[in-house]
Amino acid sequence: MLPGRGRNGRAARPPRILGTRTAWTAVGDGEFFCPGCGGDRNYRRLTGRRRLALLGLPVLPRGDTGPVVECAACRRHFGTDVLDHPTTTRFSAMLRDAVHTVALAVLAAGGTGSRPALAAAAEAVRAAGYEDCTEERLDALVAALAADTGRIQGEPCGPGLAIELHEALDPLAPHLAAAGRESILLQGARIALADGPYRPAERDALATVGAALTICSADVTRLLAAAARTPS
Repeated sequence: MLPGRGRNGRAARPPRILGTRTAWTAVGDGEFFCPGCGGDRNYRRLTGRRRLALLGLPVLPRGDTGPVVECAACRRHFGTDVLDHPTTTRFSAMLRDAVHTVALAVLAAGGTGSRPALAAAAEAVRAAGYEDCTEERLDALVAALAADTGRIQGEPCGPGLAIELHEALDPLAPHLAAAGRESILLQGARIALADGPYRPAERDALATVGAALTICSADVTRLLAAAARTPS
């Protein structure tokens, strides 16, 4: 072997004299959506202590670092803000609950006496993931909602119903593209239009849906008008 050459014939690297080493300590774990893997993975939440290393040996402390999130699969490190993104499983549940809540709000605004509206709502909720949803079950839920809030069906969207919509939609909106947010609003519009033109209370409920989805009022008006012109 030639001097200064490794076993593969390449020039041998000189040893690194000074550097920084980090000792990581796990302080938590869980499941997250890994942006590196592109799927749900387990993670460890780590904090670290940096030390100045001389010839690979730690000698002087250089302070703390982190916390970071380490993916158990790809071992990449990410900032803790990645935990703000829901897992695929959690996102699906949030989307399912959002469609269910919007359907109930529109039915409560328009009344459940219309079989076409109930059928359209049940179809939307089943497509979102509640496969066992029926028209009868939605009818009973709307009646229970009215009894719980003291609200008469067909009235404008009151504070209680508005709170329900915001609780379901506010956490979801930041994770949806504009097309996804508009799709949820239009599902509500199709339920309202199943038995004829919008009632004032239905428009009010849909406006609340749009606001919770961070869709500006002008776009809500445009989308509702376009839905009304589209043949069912």
